[in-house]
Amino acid sequence: MHDQYQRPARDLRLSVTDRCNFRCLYCMPLPDYAWVERKELLTFEEIVRLTRLFVQLGVEKIKLTGGEPLLRRNLEDLIARLTAIPGVRDLCLTTNGSLLAERAERLRAAGLQRVNVSLDTLDAEKFRRITQRGELGRVLEGLFEAKRVGLHPVKINAVIERGVNEDDIIPLARFSLEHGFALRFIEYMDVGTANAWRWEKVVPKAEIVRILMREFPLREIGREHESDTAVRYHLADGRGDIGIIASVTEPFCAGCTRVRLTSDGKLVTCLFSAEGYDLKALLRGGASDEEIRAAISRVWGARRDRYSEERWEALRAGRLLPPRPRWEMIRLGG
Repeated sequence: MHDQYQRPARDLRLSVTDRCNFRCLYCMPLPDYAWVERKELLTFEEIVRLTRLFVQLGVEKIKLTGGEPLLRRNLEDLIARLTAIPGVRDLCLTTNGSLLAERAERLRAAGLQRVNVSLDTLDAEKFRRITQRGELGRVLEGLFEAKRVGLHPVKINAVIERGVNEDDIIPLARFSLEHGFALRFIEYMDVGTANAWRWEKVVPKAEIVRILMREFPLREIGREHESDTAVRYHLADGRGDIGIIASVTEPFCAGCTRVRLTSDGKLVTCLFSAEGYDLKALLRGGASDEEIRAAISRVWGARRDRYSEERWEALRAGRLLPPRPRWEMIRLGG
């Protein structure tokens, strides 16, 4: 299954809920939000059926997202069912970490292999400002518990926004290297339409590298696979590596193999999409597996998404792309 640029679908980003107990400013800056009604959420049985069909079409890796996926009841049951699907090579969870300490052992027992935790600062007061309701201590507890139970790697994802947390780059690097966590810095992106994104807020990858080099001698090793989002850097002293996801200044659309499924069953072909294809309607309308596979193949086969490349081309030409509707991150998942 290949799109118009011959990109296969290899990675499934699977949102299990749009609900979240944080209100991070770059993800959900909306004072009012129309939550997906619970009866519209895909059931576990529907998620497993669709995942099996995606795997038959070439998907190998699954990442559970949200919202905050740990708010979905009995998520361990879903993980156990997904890991039992032949052909699933990797299963990851991305989380804000606030509920991770109490769930990590059960998640690992269910078959979860690794976890990504969003953490943009180690300053408790700043953490509260960014998340608008989170407690740093609970997230740190979750990180260490995930490591203790054997999830590997435990990865920290830090979105860097100018004027907010660029001074946290070195402290986050020190913390991650000291405790053996993988670390990925992420350029601030214009996901959704409500986060007031401006180019001036972006701390480019080149600047992040310069800041890190003040203390850490780095050697770029690039992407392990063409479809990887992060460019990796080894520390010369062998203490570990640091990655940077530069969707804005070094877009990687050409290698993107990620297909997304919202919690209410919409197939979405790009993080910056404005619409999705309703697979839930097929599921609940009695469609056969063959019919659903054909629909997935048709949507992916028509895919021409390359928004990040188009954005960068416009920025380099001194202009911005015209505004257009897009899914909010809280709905689509990371």
